[in-house]
Amino acid sequence: MPSAVALIPARGGSQRVPGKNVRELAGHPLIAYSIAAARASERFDAVIVSTDSEEIAEMATRYGAEVPGLRPAEIASSTSPDIEWVRHVLGDLTAEGREPDLFSILRPTSPFRGADTILRAHDELLSRPEADSVRAVELCRQHPGKMWTLEDGGLMSPLLEQPETGVPTHSRQYQDLPEVYVQNSSLEIAWTRAVTEKGSIAGDVVAPFFTDGAEGFTIDYESDWAEAERLVAEGEASLPDPPAVEAGV
Repeated sequence: MPSAVALIPARGGSQRVPGKNVRELAGHPLIAYSIAAARASERFDAVIVSTDSEEIAEMATRYGAEVPGLRPAEIASSTSPDIEWVRHVLGDLTAEGREPDLFSILRPTSPFRGADTILRAHDELLSRPEADSVRAVELCRQHPGKMWTLEDGGLMSPLLEQPETGVPTHSRQYQDLPEVYVQNSSLEIAWTRAVTEKGSIAGDVVAPFFTDGAEGFTIDYESDWAEAERLVAEGEASLPDPPAVEAGV
């Protein structure tokens, strides 16, 4: 089995849902569920949290993750691309003689992604030798064929190029448009060569990993948080089981 590490990004400066990574959902901080899922999958040699926050680092350590050091401020802004912090973490691991064959990005914003989700995605990548990575996707509900951009003057243009003849995509029924998939935040798993050889977290050849139901659910806004609480309260989604921890330990 190829060696692998789980990488959990958790900046301290969340803007849309302030403090979300340590905010409690069903009795545990949000980040605890991604750590728990990674550990329960038993596919990773290490579960590593990349953060610029002392509070998040302390919380992650309590729940069983490694935090080798705080992420430098210059690669921890809201616009910093993932490749920067991934390269930083993998570089530290390589310096320690722990260069993994694979890495998985598990974002805390997908708390319903469990160990079984990780195992399915891991097996999917191993079954696709031509792929550099797999990325979680789901069927797009708002089709890009019906999207518009605003031009100077306030008028609109279709986002996609329209056919020269026939009915334009924005005027066709959804069922008459080609299936389009959108990535969600559930997970990405890639061969380390994507970073070291291609300077990318995904590489050139990406295979789909189709999420099912709540495992692809992402908390990006306050309304998403309320929906996550509802899903838990009504038993419509289950969370990974974090280990018991003592307050302040």
